[in-house]
Amino acid sequence: MSKALEGKIALVTGASRGIGAAIAKSLAAKGAHVIALARTTGGLEELDDEIQKLGGSATLVPADLRKFDDLDRMGQALYERFKKLDILVGNAGQLGVLSPIPHVDQKAWDEVMQVNVTANFRLIRSLDLLLRSADAARAVFITSGAANKATAYWGPYAVSKAALDMLVRTYAAEVSTTKIKVNLFNPGPIRTRMRAKAMPGEDPMTLTPPDVVAEAIAELCLPSVSENGKLYNFPTKSWMSYQTPS
Repeated sequence: MSKALEGKIALVTGASRGIGAAIAKSLAAKGAHVIALARTTGGLEELDDEIQKLGGSATLVPADLRKFDDLDRMGQALYERFKKLDILVGNAGQLGVLSPIPHVDQKAWDEVMQVNVTANFRLIRSLDLLLRSADAARAVFITSGAANKATAYWGPYAVSKAALDMLVRTYAAEVSTTKIKVNLFNPGPIRTRMRAKAMPGEDPMTLTPPDVVAEAIAELCLPSVSENGKLYNFPTKSWMSYQTPS
């Protein structure tokens, strides 16, 4: 496999399983040193073993994204060690409850917003200087088709992903004159634990496995990517531009 990311430093959130673990392995196989962040220590240790088998290297960061001050401290620690960050993949997400909006309690609402929106804001705030210090930084945030659909009972998740989209697009506009490229990625239906929770009657073997979609996400992290502030829609294998309503 080509070592197209040799010497690059990549941070992946939600890296202990599913799409996040697959992304971490794909980036490591391409030569990047992966900073793997997740709450599950055991899952991170298993990921580290797999990355080492690929001949790659990783730094494990067991952390809860909702502890926002820890993200600030992480940014400082990464600056002291690496001085830059070439790749940021905001993958961690929380489905929350599928329920009529009037029945969603405040705690459940807050948890989804904290993980899917606020944590990514805090990551951007903490890591912006590191991204600006890289030669060709690339940031990819995982969104969902739910962000553009008003589907009954999906309120907290859909609202959080719509907010994430605007957060990322705004940041992309702010760095448009720099070497940073920031985009969104919609994986579509993927064989993950979150998908199984949302669609318990679905046959998982009919879905795309995480390692396939991870390869496409890794491609968006290459220095050759010139798109900024756009959405890559994996189901159609195409870039999509956001348009202002007429």
